[in-house]
This record gives sequence, C-alpha cells and structure tokens, in this order.
Amino acid sequence: MTATEEYKAELYETYHKKVLSYLNGKVMDLYLAEDLCANVFLKVYEKLDTFDETKASLSTWIFTITRNTLTDYFRTRRVFSEIPEDLTEDSDIEEAYCRAELLETLAAALESLPERERNLIILHYYSGKTLKEIGEYLNISYAYVKLLHNKALAALKKSLGSQT
Repeated sequence: MTATEEYKAELYETYHKKVLSYLNGKVMDLYLAEDLCANVFLKVYEKLDTFDETKASLSTWIFTITRNTLTDYFRTRRVFSEIPEDLTEDSDIEEAYCRAELLETLAAALESLPERERNLIILHYYSGKTLKEIGEYLNISYAYVKLLHNKALAALKKSLGSQT
C-alpha cells in the first residue's frame, strides 16, 4: 500500500462514521446515506490534492463536501413531470406553469427557514414522516416538534404572503 493509499484509508476510518451519521440524519434512509457517503469519499479522494489547510481544517473541508453532496442530491430529486403531447387547452398549460412557479417560490421560502425547521418540513411533507417519528428521530419531545412545525409553517406563510 502506498503512502497516499494509507492516507486515504486513514481518512476513511476517521471520518466515515461521522459523515454517514450526518447523511443518515438528513435523509433518514441508511442505504441512501451509504450511497451518498460513498460519493462523498470519492469526491474527497479526487480533490485531495486541491485541499488547502490554510483555508480550512480537513474536517471542515470534508463536511463541506458532504453538505454539498447532500444539497446536490436534493436538487436532483426534484420531481418534474412532462406535459402530455395531446394537451390542447392553453388553460392547462398556464396551470402547469403556475404550479411550477409556485414550487420555485416555495423552495425559495424553504431556503429562508433555519436549518432545523427546514429539515422538519422536508421530513414531514417530502419524506412523509409523522411529527411523532421526527421527534423520536431527533430525540426531542413531540410537543417541541409541533411547536417547531407551527413556527416553520407561520414563517413560510409570511414569506409566501410577501411574495404574492
């Protein structure tokens, strides 16, 4: 084993569990988290020669790659639907366009939320987790999850109300 291979193996041993735990906490699917984790370490190995320790610590650099990989995953998971070819009425096209515009507005509003509240909304509405499941997963009380949920919805309502 070369020195570079040994260093890569050491990086993997040091950061694998932390990266996997972080990813699993965000996607709540161990198999998906493992796939994303593998992608993170592929990127780390590919970009290792570009790491500059004067700009950030190694752990910060790795977790930046992890966060960016997760962001890319969620970005590519957006659901798109094609407009049927036999669609003849302009009102249907207009409705589909308005729906797409509304989804973009909602995505921007979600980005304005604090990370914990944004994750709660995504887990509840996108992943279909109940508030009770989210509370158990985050190790916080159901009452606090409900409070955060209501706070996030109020912030979204305010944000969406100011954009219309």
